Amino acid sequence: MPRMTAARAAVEILKREGVRHAFGVPGAAINPFYAALKSAGGIDHTLARHVEGASHMAEGYTRTHPGNIGVCIGTSGPAGTDMITGLYSAIGDSIPILCLTGQAPTAVIQKEDFQAVDIAAIAGPVTKAATTVMEAAQVPGVFQQAFHLMRSGRPGPVLIDLPIDVQLTEIDFDPETYEPLPAFKPAATRAQIEKALALLAASERPLIVAGGGVISADASELLVEFAELTGTPVVPTLMGWGVLADDHELHAGMVGLQTSHRYGNANFLESDFVLGIGNRWANRHTGKLDVYTRGRTFVHVDIEPTQIGKIFAPDYGIASDARAALELFVEVAKEHKAAGALPDRGAWAAATQERKARLQRRTHFDDIPMKPQRVYEEMNKAFGPETRYVTTIGLSQIAGAQMLHVYRPRHWINCGQAGPLGWTLPAALGVATADPATPVVALSGDYDFQFMLEELAVGAQHRIPYIHVLVNNAYLGLIRQAQRALDIEFQVNLEFENINSPELGVYGVDHVKVVEGLGCKAIRVTDPSELGAAFEEAKKLAAEHRVPVVVEAILERVTNISMAAAEIDKVNEWEEIATEPGHAPTAIKPLKV
Repeated sequence: MPRMTAARAAVEILKREGVRHAFGVPGAAINPFYAALKSAGGIDHTLARHVEGASHMAEGYTRTHPGNIGVCIGTSGPAGTDMITGLYSAIGDSIPILCLTGQAPTAVIQKEDFQAVDIAAIAGPVTKAATTVMEAAQVPGVFQQAFHLMRSGRPGPVLIDLPIDVQLTEIDFDPETYEPLPAFKPAATRAQIEKALALLAASERPLIVAGGGVISADASELLVEFAELTGTPVVPTLMGWGVLADDHELHAGMVGLQTSHRYGNANFLESDFVLGIGNRWANRHTGKLDVYTRGRTFVHVDIEPTQIGKIFAPDYGIASDARAALELFVEVAKEHKAAGALPDRGAWAAATQERKARLQRRTHFDDIPMKPQRVYEEMNKAFGPETRYVTTIGLSQIAGAQMLHVYRPRHWINCGQAGPLGWTLPAALGVATADPATPVVALSGDYDFQFMLEELAVGAQHRIPYIHVLVNNAYLGLIRQAQRALDIEFQVNLEFENINSPELGVYGVDHVKVVEGLGCKAIRVTDPSELGAAFEEAKKLAAEHRVPVVVEAILERVTNISMAAAEIDKVNEWEEIATEPGHAPTAIKPLKV
């Protein structure tokens, strides 16, 4: 039997589980693993500037392609605690990432050794499993189980904590005969699908709500096929955006309090039946449940049995992987269509598209300082359907989701449940690492951008080009807007007069200087008519220098973005709506007045 250190065995298992890239920061307690990573070869590594950044890079990497599992690595103590936010983000959105941490020697873990912390206990609530491996011989089994757990049922992250003496201990292990454990995924039965289809057929105005589980299951094509077979309009959730192209004739718009379309909410409020697949009924999507559920029959399909009924009780629930369910939905729908048993939904689908043409928001403004809506209009012009957008939270994300266009699955990569500031930049680096051939465009407000901007140096060092659109109003814009309900504006102002850059006025941080100091390129834009040229220049700079390029748009200080406080039928539009075609020139459909 071959003998090797437990650390080397772990690296060999990673390779056989399909890992080709890792993100991390070495340190004393994890150095034996790094030594094994170097000697074994076969896994590329990106050195982050912050360990939390490494965890978000791993998330971005996972979210880019079906089957990817991002790996983040850090030493003991604060490296592990730094990655907790990434683990929380991953479990909230059902994203499998593997977090590896070093640990003090087993003999002194409970003796206040330097940087010794019970990271497994800390990470437990935000992982599918968190384990400190106390016996070297258990390392292969713990790693094998980790990948099995990450892939089985509802996907999610796992943390493995490796004491330094465990890493260095030699064990018997034969990598050539290692085999991954098969993943378990619940599958719907034909009887369940027949019942769900009967409920759909009995309705008059049905909708499909497609969640991130459809994308995770790599089942978007099946969902579109099923929607087309039955003529059922589709509402993607924020995490499911891209399951079908925005310009598809069955795309009914997004629904919710914030990241929604006017026509999406209107279409939902007219519906009488909702089939949710791979979605979690998140509160920013539903708003108050009495408004959301009133007058509608619900069927909920989810891979996690305990998710069904967690937010509200559906009329019928099916525990199933989205792909397994949709394969049967398509099969049975084809049989029903051949038998003439599917009702004609043409008039209902046409009505949803009529609202799509009538109920639009204005994006074209010539104001200086510019309104954010114009930034997204110009982004629609500059970046094509192949673009992968990456963003996390804030008015920038909310407005982007209302006004940008997405045409393919995994082309809107968004931290949906946790929404940590700073997520966008490292996640974009992970996305661009996973898919260097596809344009990546990140979207941040100034505060999100400032949280982890040191990771730009990673893009410069490792030559990871992408474009980062930074909308700057020197405010915590979303929090300022939320504080209106309390009649305050407190501790949300980021402005100051920068003594080194007086030309900025009160906009404070000179992002161009900071970005250039980190080895990247930056363009500042103050006139909306110059945005298009700036985006084209950014593309050229990214291609030429192979580094991140930041396009900073200086916005008006205060803009309130359309959203509701609690109910999807009471969205406050704030700005004037589109009343003539020139108001929304990049809308999916020409405005119909």
